[in-house]
Amino acid sequence: MRLHTGLASLGALLLPLASAQSPGGTGSSNVTSSLGPDENGFYWIFSEGLSAAFIPYGASIAKLLIHDKYGVERDIVAGFDNATAYELDAAHPHLGGVPGRYANRIRNSTFEIDGETYHTNANENPTAEAPDGADTLHGGHNGWDFRNFTVIAHSNDSITFSIVDSDGEQGFPGEVISYITYTVHDLTWDFKMVAIATTEKTPIMLSSHTYWNLDGFANNETNTALNHTFYLPYSGQRVGVDNILIPTGDIVANPKGSVNDFWSAPKQLGTDLQSAEAEGNCGFNCTGYDTCWIINRGQDGPYDWRAEGGYVARLQSAWSGIQVDVYTDQEAFQMYSCNGQNATMPLKTTQGLSGDGDGDFPRTIPQYGCVVMEVEDWIDGINHPEWQRESRQIFSPGGDPYVLQASYVFSINDTATA
Repeated sequence: MRLHTGLASLGALLLPLASAQSPGGTGSSNVTSSLGPDENGFYWIFSEGLSAAFIPYGASIAKLLIHDKYGVERDIVAGFDNATAYELDAAHPHLGGVPGRYANRIRNSTFEIDGETYHTNANENPTAEAPDGADTLHGGHNGWDFRNFTVIAHSNDSITFSIVDSDGEQGFPGEVISYITYTVHDLTWDFKMVAIATTEKTPIMLSSHTYWNLDGFANNETNTALNHTFYLPYSGQRVGVDNILIPTGDIVANPKGSVNDFWSAPKQLGTDLQSAEAEGNCGFNCTGYDTCWIINRGQDGPYDWRAEGGYVARLQSAWSGIQVDVYTDQEAFQMYSCNGQNATMPLKTTQGLSGDGDGDFPRTIPQYGCVVMEVEDWIDGINHPEWQRESRQIFSPGGDPYVLQASYVFSINDTATA
């Protein structure tokens, strides 16, 4: 991979800014050159309340350790015990990685810029007419979370990865250089993603594709995450999709009390899954969630996304007491309730029950055993000019870079409702 000298300098300028300023923290750190991967290939960062491990493959988070309400340390993200396993897993469920260059789905694996049509690598929903797939998911067969990033900075509480995505890769025009920085402080995980179009106008939309279970998969009452309470205070609307989850162009209301209503009050993820409305909610023959909600923060006027109490999503488990509030500068939020998990994904040694005791659950992740939360922009916005998302999804050489910022603020809240 080649790196332009001028762009490397720009990257160096971006690095001091590469940790999102979250409520109550600065995200600053002192670089320690002696740090490196442990015996399992993990790069660790630490704060007073969190320990997090990352790998170059997909710039992925591999472990996130936090103490629950009992003082027991829980690893609350899905993954593997060794970094090499991520590249060997044939299922590749995008575990903890950064999907790119364009996250989520692209209708018909095509888009248009300035009158020119581009064809991206199709990799989902194959049909007789389109044997490779009817759409592109998370950037194609060789999307960013299938590739090894370069570690360019690592300290006790922060790590920065970089990738150069070449012109034409997976069908996308122009070269893109990206920097992904993760930082922890106190009980907060910050990340900032910066991507620069260097040669041609191109679409860019990134996210973090982390699989969460706030019980550390150790709840002895249930092995699913349907007991988790979810809240989206600014999301009375969602992106309408067809039966293979491709946006139709419609922005759909979530009436109070409906399956997709998480705005009027917090509710457990499993509350409405027995209702007829839940059938097909996540696509053909699928009951659950794989839904993109619109974040309507502007309804109350100008806002600072970092302001305390201004979280756009909250996930909480009364069993462990662990709660996470998500703050972001993005304007959409995808939640996936792990409808496709089928008990073939193993737990890590840092997770779950022993598996030996009478009544213990199997040491695998079942359907609904986790939750994916993705901060991003409106999905497939590049194919819906009527949404007017171009300034947030199409980027040009010499123009503003793509920037995504988010803070995941953890706390202990063991009440039955969040």
